[in-house]
Amino acid sequence: MKRKVKELRELSNEELYGRRYELRKEIFNLRLQQQSGSLEKPSVLRSNRREVAQIETILAERARKAALS
Repeated sequence: MKRKVKELRELSNEELYGRRYELRKEIFNLRLQQQSGSLEKPSVLRSNRREVAQIETILAERARKAALS
C-alpha cells in the first residue's frame, strides 16, 4: 500500500525504519519475480522504490535537524 509523503511524515522513526525494511524485502521478492518472468505489475516495483527513497529522505531530514539542535 503506497502512502503519501504527508502520511509518512506523521510516522515515528521506528515505524519508518520498519516500513523501509518491509519495502526492501518486497522489492527483493519482486526483482526475483521479474527475473523469472512472473511479475504481473512492474509498476509496483517502481512505486516501492520511490517510497523507500521518500522514507530515507524524511529520516535524513530528521537526522540533520537533530544534529543542528
